[in-house]
Amino acid sequence: MVDSTSSTSSATSSLISSLGAGSGIDFAGLAASLSAAQFAAHSDQLAAKSEKLDAKISAASNIKSMLLNLDTSFGTLVRSGDLARTPVVANGAVASASLTGTSQPTGTFSLEVTQLASGQRIASNAYSAATDTVGSGTLTLRFGAVSGGTFTEDTGHASVDIAIAAGSTLSQVASAINGANAGVTAYVANTVSGAQLVLRGPEGESNGFVLEATEDAADPGLSNLAWNPGSANGQLLATAQDAKYNVDGLAMTSSSNTISEAIPGVKLTLGTTNVGAPTNVTFNDPTDVIESAMQDFTSALNELMSELNAATAIGGDLANDGGARALKRSLSQLAGTTVMPNATGVAKTLADLGLKTERDGTFSLDTERFKATMEADQDGVVAMFTNGIYGVYATFDAIYRKASSTSDPGSLGGSISRYSKQLTEVTEDQSDLVVKQEELRARMVARFAKTETRISSSQSTLSFLQSQIDIWNNSGNN
Repeated sequence: MVDSTSSTSSATSSLISSLGAGSGIDFAGLAASLSAAQFAAHSDQLAAKSEKLDAKISAASNIKSMLLNLDTSFGTLVRSGDLARTPVVANGAVASASLTGTSQPTGTFSLEVTQLASGQRIASNAYSAATDTVGSGTLTLRFGAVSGGTFTEDTGHASVDIAIAAGSTLSQVASAINGANAGVTAYVANTVSGAQLVLRGPEGESNGFVLEATEDAADPGLSNLAWNPGSANGQLLATAQDAKYNVDGLAMTSSSNTISEAIPGVKLTLGTTNVGAPTNVTFNDPTDVIESAMQDFTSALNELMSELNAATAIGGDLANDGGARALKRSLSQLAGTTVMPNATGVAKTLADLGLKTERDGTFSLDTERFKATMEADQDGVVAMFTNGIYGVYATFDAIYRKASSTSDPGSLGGSISRYSKQLTEVTEDQSDLVVKQEELRARMVARFAKTETRISSSQSTLSFLQSQIDIWNNSGNN
């Protein structure tokens, strides 16, 4: 679609050009210059305002990004457990250990594993192939303890019925058992004897099972898959049993090889037995790791404060920004903030860990005070670096979240939102100004076209009169 205003302006400009020299004035250029001059002051004002807002948004966004990076990286470090007093099993083959987060364990514990937990495994009679049909009806899994030739059902563990359709193959029976999601998995093993259906149950003595079959009389054969401890069908490959172990000489059992809280605050994953040769579970000294983390944290805070100080200095992009000033106040109070309100030891604030706030708002680390606090209250220091509602990370994360809030007009995030809205308004004003300037230029071009026409007409009349005068003068000379 052709813009009518533009077409009119173009036609008018062409008209001025087609009039020839006329007045000798470039009316099209004059119109453009006059319209630009009319709005020059306002245009410059908007451009300057846009540039200033861009600088504010850039400075505030950069500081917010630095906050986010520090918050994210510090949170990841805390959640990794690298700053905790992590457990170490002297004989790593016996078990692996990790923290549960429920408490901060200390000391040395003895661990002896006398039996691993295991799940029951059975295999059916052999078939010629996995594609052999097995009859139809219902297979029923019942759970409980299998011991020798007896089965004691766990009445609290519901039995599971599995429908087997007519024409089902051995492979399809395995799929049906798996689809029942009963905790027992099945597959077909191609052995030297033929294709055998193998069933595997979960760990734990009470998770043993028997497999019963109710045949469809019109399609018999399913009972060939049934198994119980006294049956001649199939074979028992492994009996379900609990893990048995001793912690500090105290006998304990577990239905799983993954054990939590046998040692307070520790999760053990048993790997093998070590009867008669107990191994020790100890906890590493996190002093060096925490000190290194505090040094990195201090350096990152200083990088942040350097940007914040520059932005809020006289003449800085955020010199009068309330959100930036609020963030500076929060950071200036960080070292003295109680991050562990329920602590009973000396480790309660970051200042206790050696963090110092200098007069210019930057930070330094007093390593002597850190070591003194670590020596006096190592448990308290370690507790400060856990992922809970209290601690160093929770305290800094609260500062980040408050500063990033877009709903709080007094925060850095609120400032960014406000500046962005103002920048949008300025951009719209600039667009409106361009339209108004073009409209004024078009009106001037139209007016100058009329002026040019009048001048051209006057010049034609003047030329005619001049010709007549020249004729009269020549006649008088004759």
